[in-house]
Amino acid sequence: MNLASTVASTLSSILTAPSNGDIQLNTIVATLSPVAPVALGSVVTGNASADLNEKSLILSYPTVTIFCEKLSNTLKEKFRTFSGSAETVIEVRQSQDQLETIQAALETYVSAVCQILDASRGDWGNGMFYPGGYVVTFGPVKHGGKNFIQTGRIVLSVDLIV
Repeated sequence: MNLASTVASTLSSILTAPSNGDIQLNTIVATLSPVAPVALGSVVTGNASADLNEKSLILSYPTVTIFCEKLSNTLKEKFRTFSGSAETVIEVRQSQDQLETIQAALETYVSAVCQILDASRGDWGNGMFYPGGYVVTFGPVKHGGKNFIQTGRIVLSVDLIV
């Protein structure tokens, strides 16, 4: 079993679960602010830079990239193959041609992801348990994408017992 991929795909499934005829992420985004919805194809798993994703995938902004950054086998439960945590990252990238509103739009998408995480505490199945909590950081606005691009990074820890 590839633990890193399993955690990332499970989290992707949580964010894109159907809700009111759309993906759960868009249902929450629509209640927060009038910003563009997230295309289902723009929620991807894998640790690739924004430049590589733009060149190799057909994405529309905003994009949501989910990947496992670190696995820690701390042997919380002795005699298990893996018993520890997976540090998982959700990167939300927003790109647009106007600098003035990029931060506000990015904060809307990040806030929607955080609301889903808050509602998803508990057992995720297959030995995964999300106890809650995350850290959010915002990167600086850079040139790229549709002219300007900014990234919000949400880091969370998922407990694993296999």
